Amino acid sequence: MFLSPFERTIAKRYLWPGKGEGFIKLVAGISIGVVMLSVAMLVIVMSVMNGFRAELLDKIVGLNGHAIVQAYGGRLDNWESVLKEIRETEGVEKASPLIEQPLLVTFNGRVEAVLVRGNTPEDIDELADKTVAGDMSRLQPGAEQVAIGARLAENIGAQVGSVITVINPAGRSTPFGTVPRQVGYEVGAIFEVGLYDYDGAFIVMPIPQAQTLLLTGDTIGMIEVTTEDADRVEEIMAPIERSLAGTAIVRNWQQINSSIFEALQVERVAMFFALSFMVLVAAFNILSSLVMLVRAKTRDIAIMRTMGAGRQSILKIFVTTGFTVGAVGTAAGLALGGLVLAFRQPIVRVIEVVTGQQLWDPSIRFLTTLPAKTDPWEVFGIVALALVLSFLATLYPAFKAANTDPVQVLRYE
Repeated sequence: MFLSPFERTIAKRYLWPGKGEGFIKLVAGISIGVVMLSVAMLVIVMSVMNGFRAELLDKIVGLNGHAIVQAYGGRLDNWESVLKEIRETEGVEKASPLIEQPLLVTFNGRVEAVLVRGNTPEDIDELADKTVAGDMSRLQPGAEQVAIGARLAENIGAQVGSVITVINPAGRSTPFGTVPRQVGYEVGAIFEVGLYDYDGAFIVMPIPQAQTLLLTGDTIGMIEVTTEDADRVEEIMAPIERSLAGTAIVRNWQQINSSIFEALQVERVAMFFALSFMVLVAAFNILSSLVMLVRAKTRDIAIMRTMGAGRQSILKIFVTTGFTVGAVGTAAGLALGGLVLAFRQPIVRVIEVVTGQQLWDPSIRFLTTLPAKTDPWEVFGIVALALVLSFLATLYPAFKAANTDPVQVLRYE
């Protein structure tokens, strides 16, 4: 919509009312503020929701892969041939043998339920950048050293160099019954992946060490698979699932964590729908401020009409005025949203200090920090929603102004 110099001058004049029109100025300022807050709130909430999903997926996949091939009965005897077949499947980037078993650990009289994981040297090395104490290179077959999660270390009071005892209830049979197997391991490293449940439960060791602990011989329990596209994992793993039917079951990250990610998706859609009403309220604020401006400028409109200004010019002036309010509020909202996201962790800490409440409990939120990931297309949608509603809100008062009858207004002047 192109404006003539006359229309542009009048629109600028109406965007900043003069003396004696402070109330109109206040309402216009409130309209900008409401648009700003609604856009900022949408950007912040959607970015945090996206960040939560992305971080959760990244950390879960980083530890468990995109899919798990698990043998019926917990033991995969011909795992070398299965591993070769999986690695040759199109779309598979990586496949590694894995042992995972729930057991118990004890240290200084404290007992915790844990998940013992037997990993390959390559998978253990990938945890090196998540090590907070010790050295992952200490985890060698025969070294009797393990790595434990940071939360687990806190819970049992263990440190690097501590000797913990892993208890396998399925021990050796004796004339007096089954005796649980107890093996002592030195803590060689402490890691933190950022998922509270994982950091509080996992004990990582080389596969030969796990096989000895669990008395499984040369068998493994499962194969961890990483694909080239996490969203296509079901399609990529379909040939493997058909090939191993009756021998093993294939479960992908979507199935394993379906309850978490489905809940996140439902919450994400619901939050966007609910917060979109804030933008609608902001549009009504623009409408009300523009209606007040039209009523206050009725005499001016009538004079402009008598001086030759057409209805289209009046329409363009008031649409531009109202739309500019929405655009300024939207731009300010984007800036505010970006600022809050950039300093989200300090803001959370300040609120916790002021209120005395823990806002981000890792044991409930799974992640140890508040994540955020801004989707450009989502931001574009939010901006488009705000601008479209702002434009629609200007139409009624703008048409009302354009249809002003100068004869009726100036009859008694």
